[in-house]
Amino acid sequence: MDENIIELKHIKKCYEKNKPVIYDFNLEVKKGEFVTFLGPSGCGKTTILRMIAGFEKPTQGEILFHGKDISALPPNERQVNTVFQKYALFPHLNIFDNIAFGLRQKKMPKDLIREKVKHVLEVVDLEGFEKRSVSSLSGGQQQRIAIARAIVNEPDILLLDEPLGALDYKMRQEMQLELKIMHRELGITFVFVTHDQEEALTMSDKIVVMSKGVLQQTGTAEEIYQSPANAFVADFIGESNIFNGKKVTGQTVSFAGAEFPCRDAYPAGTLIDAMIRPEFVVLDETGAGRLKGTVISSVFKGKHYDITVQSGKNEIIAQRGAGMQVGAEVGVDFKTEGIHNMPRDLRVNHMEGILDDRLRLRLIDGSIPVAVSRVFPEYTEKDGKLYDAQGRRVFTEGRKLEVFFAPEQAQLSDDPEAGCFQGHIVDIIYKGDHYNYRVVSRNQVEYSVDDEYLWNVGDFVSVIVRQEDFMYHDPSGQNSRIRG
Repeated sequence: MDENIIELKHIKKCYEKNKPVIYDFNLEVKKGEFVTFLGPSGCGKTTILRMIAGFEKPTQGEILFHGKDISALPPNERQVNTVFQKYALFPHLNIFDNIAFGLRQKKMPKDLIREKVKHVLEVVDLEGFEKRSVSSLSGGQQQRIAIARAIVNEPDILLLDEPLGALDYKMRQEMQLELKIMHRELGITFVFVTHDQEEALTMSDKIVVMSKGVLQQTGTAEEIYQSPANAFVADFIGESNIFNGKKVTGQTVSFAGAEFPCRDAYPAGTLIDAMIRPEFVVLDETGAGRLKGTVISSVFKGKHYDITVQSGKNEIIAQRGAGMQVGAEVGVDFKTEGIHNMPRDLRVNHMEGILDDRLRLRLIDGSIPVAVSRVFPEYTEKDGKLYDAQGRRVFTEGRKLEVFFAPEQAQLSDDPEAGCFQGHIVDIIYKGDHYNYRVVSRNQVEYSVDDEYLWNVGDFVSVIVRQEDFMYHDPSGQNSRIRG
């Protein structure tokens, strides 16, 4: 599997108002790989799949098939077949005719069609079903027929767009294994789309994690699970404990109120996110450990118990073979090999606005009063107007100004009148003693907010920022430094 069968180079996709839904996407898929696009709803994974299939065209970038650009080719001229979540079988045709449909369109000889249909029915373990109607099949059987109809055309690439989504849990597990067997036997490149992390971890040679139209990480199941690239991947894939931390020395990291040994190359002083999977959390009933805590829940999960411990403001999830008494005092520690440090996202919320004659900054989502003494310290304010040292009126209306605030300098409220900005929560990451929320306004402005209280995805909230917590920058250079 050394040859790249598909390459996506600097792919960008816009639908309306030139707003991208895919940003500078780059990926190589090797011949014979089982590649899974994984991410939450709306992250762009199906859009990428449709561009590979030819149902969508990229706004920018190239899609290479064996090194040749196929971005402008129609779907029927690509060596690609697609299986959708809705199987789109022909209800008026029996199983044989459903599978043979594409071969007949190519005007293949009848004997060859019969031979190929018989072979793919054996591959999907439905031999002898040729004359049965589609309506007589279970959901799992219909899904296998849809796959048979796709692979009978012997495509170089099989695209599968959440094909297991309509199946119940047990059937979905069975089909995961069957798809993996089919992939091994057929040798076809599979590109699979799902939001189910268990499917991705079970089936894939390579996992492509996406969020907000951006590729977050590419790697094997083990790499994605054990060494996530950032807090989003760590939170989305499996259970995890994530804490804001800081490298103290080359071999020591501080988080959750204590220092721990670690193995990474970040220099001392680096702000990091420390991630520990529950299986690397050590609970000691004698109280031994760098941290102390109280058991607040013990839930049996079949093979193990999920134990949640309250340690100061932090909730820590552990897995162990035996349950623990709620209320028990325990010591908490982490195995050194299980502490994975990631670079912390230090981006602040950044907006651009225009000053009006009332010294308010007009932004896309409204306006905020400007702390004049911090933005224009060389001027004097009187009755909402500015004057220079000689007492002359200074006009600032129309001047552009940038404003910033850090996620930890904001909080959320359900009172729409309380905050500077309003929007819906679209994403949550729990980080030990607080939650990081992504809030998107009706004007599609995105805000990052840290809050200790739990809200839900979909909640309409107001983002509160105190005037003294805003930082300012004058891009004109007249007041060029950030003030805060």
